[in-house]
Amino acid sequence: MVATALVHDVVPLSRLIDFCVDSRHRDIAYARALFAWVPAPTAYMWNSMIRGLSDGDEPEAALALYADMLRHGRSPDHFTFPFALKACSRIPDPSFGRCVHGRVVKAGYEADVYVSSTLIHMYVSCGDIPSATSLFRNAVNRNIVTWTTMIAGYAENDRAGEAIRLFSEMELEGVEPNEITMVHVLVACAQSRDLETGRRIHARLRRAGADSITSNLVLATALLDMYARCGSLKTARHLFDKMTVKNEVSWNSMINGYNQYGRPNEVLQLFKEMRDAGLKPDKVTLLSLLGACADIGALRLGQEIHACVEKTIGSGDVAVGTSLVDMYAKTGDAQSALRIFASLEGRKDVMAWTSMILGLATHGHGKEAIDLFVEMTQHGVAPDDITFVGVLTACSHAGMVDEGRKYLEAMEKLYGMEPRMEHYGCVVDLLSRAGRLAEAERIVRSMPIEPSNTIWSSMLSGCDIHGDVALAERIGDQLAQSKPQGSGTSVLISNIYAGAGRWQEVDKARRLMWKKGLKKTHGCSSI
Repeated sequence: MVATALVHDVVPLSRLIDFCVDSRHRDIAYARALFAWVPAPTAYMWNSMIRGLSDGDEPEAALALYADMLRHGRSPDHFTFPFALKACSRIPDPSFGRCVHGRVVKAGYEADVYVSSTLIHMYVSCGDIPSATSLFRNAVNRNIVTWTTMIAGYAENDRAGEAIRLFSEMELEGVEPNEITMVHVLVACAQSRDLETGRRIHARLRRAGADSITSNLVLATALLDMYARCGSLKTARHLFDKMTVKNEVSWNSMINGYNQYGRPNEVLQLFKEMRDAGLKPDKVTLLSLLGACADIGALRLGQEIHACVEKTIGSGDVAVGTSLVDMYAKTGDAQSALRIFASLEGRKDVMAWTSMILGLATHGHGKEAIDLFVEMTQHGVAPDDITFVGVLTACSHAGMVDEGRKYLEAMEKLYGMEPRMEHYGCVVDLLSRAGRLAEAERIVRSMPIEPSNTIWSSMLSGCDIHGDVALAERIGDQLAQSKPQGSGTSVLISNIYAGAGRWQEVDKARRLMWKKGLKKTHGCSSI
C-alpha cells in the first residue's frame, strides 16, 4: 500500500485500521500509529479506534479518544456512542457515562434501539439502577436486547425479584426470550431461591424443543446452578451427570450446592471426580473444599488443600485466607489459624476478624477473643451480628458475665443491631452458668422473640447446677403450655428433682416422658 501510494486512499486505510483493532488479530500500537499519521481521520476511523480500545485492556484510552474526537470538531454518530458507553461500563465511570448520555440526547439518538440498550447497560454496570429503569420505561423502541439488558442489570445488582417480575412482564407483552435472557432469569431464580419460577423456565425450554439443553454448556450450567442453590440437589445432580460437556463453572456449581446444604462428603467425592476428569481446582473450588473440611473436621485433608492453595493462588487472598482460618479453627489447630490470620495483615475484612474471634472463642480462649474484638474496632472495622455471636460465645466460655451483658447492650446502643436468638442464648447461658438465674429469667421474659428450647435448656442446666427447683418448675410449666417438650428438657427437669431428693416428682416426670413417647437422645462422639 505504501509502495503503490494506496495508503492515501481512505477506504483501504480504514480497512487496515479495522484489521489492526480486531480482537482476532489486535495490534493496537500499529493501529494508533496509522491513526496518528492520517491528517484528517474520518468518522469511521474514529469509531474503529474507539471500538478497538473499548474492547481491549484500555477502556480509559477509548474515552480519551472520544474526548479528542469532540475537541477536533467531529460529531459522534449512532456507532460512536455505543463504543464510548461500553468503555464507561467497563471502568466503570458513571460521571463520563452521563456526559455521553447528554451528547446522545442533544444529537437525537436516544430513540435508537442500539444506543438505548448500551445506555441502559452502562447505568446498570455502574450500579445506577434508578437511571437504567427510567430509561427502560421511557424507551420508545424496546427489543429483546433492551429487555435482556434490564433483566441482567437487575440480576447483577442483587435485585433478583425485580428481574423475575420484569421477565413475566416481558412474556405478557409477547416478546420472545432468547437463550441469553433465559440464562439471566435463571441466575435471578438462583439468587432469590425461586425454585418454582426456575422449574417453569426449565419446562418452557423443554416445550420449545430444546432437547439438547444438556449439550448447551451455558444454559445447562445456569439450570444446574439454579437447582443446586435452591436445594434441589437430586435434580441438579441428574442434570450434571447428563451434561455432555462440563467446565470448571459446572463442577463448581455442583460442588457449591453440596457445600451449601451441608453435604461435605459429596463435596470431597465430587472434587476427586473433578481431578480424575483432568480439571484443576480454582479459587471457588478451593473455598468449597475448605468449607467441607471444616464441617467434618478433616484436618489432614484441609492441610492438603492448603498446600494446593499455596501452589496455585496463594493464601494472601482475603476470602481464601478467611476460609483457611475458619478451617483450622474448626479442626482444632488454633495456632495455624492465628498464623494465617496474622499473614493477612492490612487486608482483613469483617469476615476474617469474625472467623478468628469465633475460632478463639470455640477453643476456650475467651479473653484473647475479646482482645481481638477490641483490636478489630480500633482498626476501624465495623462488626456484624455474627461477630457478636463470637464475642458473646467467648464471654460465655470464659465466664465473663459483666462483659457479656455489656456487649449485648452495645449491639443495640452503639451499633444499632437487633439481637437475635443466638445472642440472647449466649447471654442466658452465661448468666445461668454463673448462678444469676433471676437475671437470666428477666432477659428471657423481656425478649422480643419467643425463646427457643435451647434457651430454656440453658436455664434448666443452670437450675441443675445451682439447685433452683422453683425456677425449674416454672420453666417446666411454661414449656408444657407453649410448645412440645423435647426429651432433653424433660430429662433435665427429672435430674433437678432427683438432686433435690423429690423422688415422686422424678417418677412423675419419667412416666410423663413414657406417655408422650419421648426417649432420651443418646450421646455420640466422633474420634
